[in-house]
Amino acid sequence: MMSTAIGIDLGGTRIKGVVINTNGDLLDQQYIQIEQDNWKQCILETADLLSSRYPDNTLIGMSAPGIPAADNSCIAYMPGRLQGLEGLHWGTEFKRDTWVANDAIAALAAEAKFGIAKDVQHAVMITIGTGVGGALLINGKIYQGAFQKAGHAGHISVDHEGEQDITGMPGSLEDAIGNCTIQKRSNGKYDDTRFLLDDVIKGDQFANQVWQTSVKKLSVAIASITNLLSPEMIILGGGITEAGGLLFEPLEKFMSKYEWRAGGRKVNIVKAAFGDLSGAIGAAGFAMMQQDQSKQKI
Repeated sequence: MMSTAIGIDLGGTRIKGVVINTNGDLLDQQYIQIEQDNWKQCILETADLLSSRYPDNTLIGMSAPGIPAADNSCIAYMPGRLQGLEGLHWGTEFKRDTWVANDAIAALAAEAKFGIAKDVQHAVMITIGTGVGGALLINGKIYQGAFQKAGHAGHISVDHEGEQDITGMPGSLEDAIGNCTIQKRSNGKYDDTRFLLDDVIKGDQFANQVWQTSVKKLSVAIASITNLLSPEMIILGGGITEAGGLLFEPLEKFMSKYEWRAGGRKVNIVKAAFGDLSGAIGAAGFAMMQQDQSKQKI
C-alpha cells in the first residue's frame, strides 16, 4: 500500500489540512476557521479528523510562520504573534512523528517534491503575499542553513536608505512589495495590492508608478540572488502572483536589464504550481523528505 502523510498549514485566519500519498495525490482536505486565539485547538481537531479517516497514517508535517528549531520539531522563534507557538513540540501533541517547517519552506517542498521543481537541483522560492518569504533548494535538498534562517528573501535589502523592517533590515524586499506595506508605499491611497492593480489596469499613472517601483525592486533582488546562488529556477508564489502578466511582464523587462546573463543564460522565473493548499501539501511533502533522509542515515 502506498504510504501517506498528513500536512497541516497554520495560516492567519484558518487551518488547512490535507492527506497526500507519495505521488502527491490529494486524498483528503479540511479547512477550519480560526476564531480568536483557538489556533492550537483547531490544529489538533484537524489532525484528529484526518487521522480518523486514515488510521494507518503515522506521519505529520506542519507548516507555520517563524523560524523552526534545528531538528524541525517546533517553531523556535516567532516574536509578536501566535503566543504559545514558540517551543510547542508538535510530535508530543500529535503522539507521532512530526516535522515542522517554515511556511515558505513548505511551499518550496511542495514544488520540489510534487510540482514545478520536481526535477530541479537548484531553485529559490519567493512567496509574495502579506509579507515576503523564501526558501532554498540546493543539490535537490531543502537548505535551511545555520540557525534555520536561510532563504528569507523578504529580508534582503533593495534600498540601504529605506526604513528598517521587523528584522532591522533597511529597505527590505518585503517592504518593497509585500501587501503589508501597500498603504505606506501608496501614501495611504490603497489598503490592498488588489485595489492598486485594479487601477493599474485602468491606466492610473500613480498606481502604475507605485507598482513599477515595486516590481523593479523585486527584479533587483532576484538578480542579486542569481549572482549569489546561480539557481536554475526562481519560483514565485503567494497571492500577489495572481497578478499574472501585470507582474511577470514588467519583471522580465527589468530582469533583462539587471540580470547577469553569462553566456546568454538566464534564470527561469516561473509561477508556483500549487496555490491555496501549497503550505499543507508542502508540509506533508517536507515530512516525507525528512523521513527519507533519516532512513538514509541509518
